[in-house]
Amino acid sequence: MEETFETNQRPNSKKKPREKGEQILSLLPPPVDIEMSELRILKCEERGLYLIHLLLTCANHVANGSLENANIALKQISRLASPDGDFMQRMAAYFMQALADRILKAWPGLHMALNSTRIALVSEEIIVRKLFFQLFPFLKVAFVRTNQAVNEAMEGEKMVHIIYLNAVEPAPWVALALIQALSARPEGPPHLRITGIHQQKQVLDQMAHRLTEEAEKLDLPFQFNPVLLEKDTINGYSPSPDSASSSPAPLSSTGSVKVDSFQNALWGLSPKLMVVTEQDSNHNGSTLMEILLESLYSYAALFDCSESTVSRTSPERLKVKKMLFGEEIKNIIACEGAERKERHEKLEKWIQRLDLAGLGNVPLSYYGMLHARRLLQGYNCDGYKIKEENGWVGICWQGRRLFSVSAWRCRK
Repeated sequence: MEETFETNQRPNSKKKPREKGEQILSLLPPPVDIEMSELRILKCEERGLYLIHLLLTCANHVANGSLENANIALKQISRLASPDGDFMQRMAAYFMQALADRILKAWPGLHMALNSTRIALVSEEIIVRKLFFQLFPFLKVAFVRTNQAVNEAMEGEKMVHIIYLNAVEPAPWVALALIQALSARPEGPPHLRITGIHQQKQVLDQMAHRLTEEAEKLDLPFQFNPVLLEKDTINGYSPSPDSASSSPAPLSSTGSVKVDSFQNALWGLSPKLMVVTEQDSNHNGSTLMEILLESLYSYAALFDCSESTVSRTSPERLKVKKMLFGEEIKNIIACEGAERKERHEKLEKWIQRLDLAGLGNVPLSYYGMLHARRLLQGYNCDGYKIKEENGWVGICWQGRRLFSVSAWRCRK
């Protein structure tokens, strides 16, 4: 991209290096205030490119504090974006709302007043995450690999301790499958202890009820230990050494101090196996433009996947887009500091981080891969692929890795 931009410069001209977002912005068509009559005749691809340009333009104005120009860009976006249009129009509508929310945060009183009657129900979050698990294969494939890895690592153990670092949906469903697998051991089931860690008591209570009920049905010795997390840390928790830990939702970092603290906490857990499932995107960038670009790429793939595999009129799909994708986009784009919960990072970053924490990669088994491939084939869609390399697994849509699974253990 930089080389293309350079062709318009004089041979001896010097220019300031541009950020990635600015480079792409310079290559898109220049912004013009298209009349409504012209908007109606734009082809789908032209409209999509124009929307991307307007979103980048708006984000650039927001980052530079030019709120008046950002407002003009939002007005233009609103004439093109639509929750009922094509996939790019629908996605742009959520990014438009996120940018508007970020602007409103410049006036905290106004922002709080407009959101004062909004009620976030834990039950709705549970439902929408369950719907995502049911509609798309990403987490199903991840947990097939996770459970197989845990079963193999705990073979022959009389006591098995599983720690879910984020016991959000669909962790209970995955734990149910693990309970069933352990109960079928020829030598008899082990004593199973599951520790669920989450910020919502309701989530932990529901998980405890479901798992205890299933364990009683299968006559499996079982104990559930809920840990209510008040802060973004797992320090101070000391499980038994014969344990496996699993992260069924993204593990995220908010700064070097917390990263170091998290690494030390992992080493203190000394798990026999740790399995990490991560939404594989770099949503933890240092600038708004960087974050917006990566978010556009990753959520475009998720929106395209939902368009291609789930009926457009499906109410479940609409709920996932609005209540899961839309809320994640808003949190990524509009929030900073402690408010931002969605800080997904790529597998390469986690490999580097976990290696520094004294953890070594454990290759996932071939049997688990066969099971995962069979599951994926059941969706009868060529867009889904599994990529395996250096012991980790990437779950892809149209060649783009959207989720990753990797296994680790402490180096002696």
